[in-house]
Amino acid sequence: MNTWTAVVVTALGCYAVKLAGLLVPAGALERPLVRRLAALLPVALLAALTAQQTFSDGRLLVLDARAAGLAAAAVALVLRAPFLVIVAAAVVVTAGVRAMGG
Repeated sequence: MNTWTAVVVTALGCYAVKLAGLLVPAGALERPLVRRLAALLPVALLAALTAQQTFSDGRLLVLDARAAGLAAAAVALVLRAPFLVIVAAAVVVTAGVRAMGG
């Protein structure tokens, strides 16, 4: 399978998923369980992606500078810092740990 075949298949798959979402009856979307799931699912997926990108290196679990940056971002978040300050704290701590050889 070449690259363009993969791109076309992915585009068609995305369109099919979008179409399937439009075909769901409105009554099904108004159920409390579905509304709660729709509210919580993006947060859970983002947390899983963050954990996977922070603590894995291919097939291995690692604890490196990225974990320190995530911890710094968590501390800034708990302190209710603005978003740009949270990102800057994570970047500065990650870069500092890497510069020290960690």
